[in-house]
Amino acid sequence: MKKIFLYCDGSSLGNPGAGGWCGILRYKDKERVLSGGEANVTNNQMELRAVIESLKALKEPCEVELVSDSKYVCEAINSWLKNWIAKKFKDVKNPLMWQEYLQVSSPHKIRATWVRGHSGHIYNERCDTIAKEEAQKYKV
Repeated sequence: MKKIFLYCDGSSLGNPGAGGWCGILRYKDKERVLSGGEANVTNNQMELRAVIESLKALKEPCEVELVSDSKYVCEAINSWLKNWIAKKFKDVKNPLMWQEYLQVSSPHKIRATWVRGHSGHIYNERCDTIAKEEAQKYKV
């Protein structure tokens, strides 16, 4: 199983507001940057969209080391999801997105690692910049 690094970030100008996301997939010396945005979304939705869309881009089951500055995403993946599934996502924010995450993540082995935002982590900083650029495209 290939070991992939996924660096991701999301941005929302207004929260909710114009949003953008970015994912950088790295395998050995190869890199793929994915990004996009939406009009009326929260920061957490964009953080999660970055993960979902990046996982969709993988063509085979992989071991994924996900690196994010979102405690929401990292804690959910590493700890909270099992309980959310057991209670059928009752009182959980963004349940449809989390169900989509479960679908796209199922072939992979994923471990999420939290990094402090704006602390100089090169890939987190790149993702942050790209996510903000994408959000600007949806700003009214």
